[in-house]
Amino acid sequence: MNKENNKKEFVFFCMTYKGYETLNYILSKEKIRRYIRYVISEEEKGVQKDYYEDIKSLCEKYKIEFVYKNKFDYSYLKKDNVFSFCIGWKWIIREASNLIVIHDSILPKYRGFVPLVNMLINNESKIGVTAIKASEEMDKGPIIMQKEVNITYPIKIAEALKLIAPIYSQIVEEIICKIINDIPFDLLEQDEKQASYSMWRDELDYFIDFQWDALKIKRFIDAVGFPYKGSCCYMNEKLVRILDAYVVEDVAIEDRESHVGKVIFFRNGNPVVVCGRRLICFTDIIDDSNGEKIEGIPFKTRFTRFKRG
Repeated sequence: MNKENNKKEFVFFCMTYKGYETLNYILSKEKIRRYIRYVISEEEKGVQKDYYEDIKSLCEKYKIEFVYKNKFDYSYLKKDNVFSFCIGWKWIIREASNLIVIHDSILPKYRGFVPLVNMLINNESKIGVTAIKASEEMDKGPIIMQKEVNITYPIKIAEALKLIAPIYSQIVEEIICKIINDIPFDLLEQDEKQASYSMWRDELDYFIDFQWDALKIKRFIDAVGFPYKGSCCYMNEKLVRILDAYVVEDVAIEDRESHVGKVIFFRNGNPVVVCGRRLICFTDIIDDSNGEKIEGIPFKTRFTRFKRG
């Protein structure tokens, strides 16, 4: 490689499982690793598993400089020979001259936040990863590279993450190799007519809506499970997390709308609950206050999105 190539440097802004797996793969490649200058990360809130310490440990293992988000000198990113990657990153970086965002959707669909979760809830048949040049507006930059994979349901978020993690690694490796070897990108402008936006989620968005079809509720439970905190609802007056379930063949229910959320019968000791359409059986329920599994649920139990009274 020529002297000019040796001047190229890369900075990674990494969070989440996707960031960890991608960084683990890239740092294992000795010919690429010597170009990695910094890795920046921060703790992730509201999840069962945060990969901050895992990312930090990787940097220690490979002797790469690790910096906490608020302690990094962002002016370093203004250099023309510095290229930055955002993977699982939640903050806008305005200082970078060469910023590449790796986004877990098939853009221009699902711009924005937690796209993979929303794609699974919406029953999409394909998931994927898109690398774009950063732009002033959210996820609107030209596409550098894009890869996708077919999925079948039911599928849990942890399984979907394992499917796309190798795609992240492949895309980042290919982009780095092109930059090192001065190979230009074939950029593709996004089609604004095809664009959609994926909204951010907070604690209220973990609650199950029992007016939904049981199929959607099943997808929802799977989509917000580990590493996220899990779907939730009130069981009578107690806040619980629903970690697993399966759809049950429907029966005719008189005045159905008045009875969604009620237990209608049990399967192997597990409550079968009335939904807007079809029925769902909860097979793994835990107490949100202590994480303990709940068993021996009374027959006259109502599951609700909002606390009564």
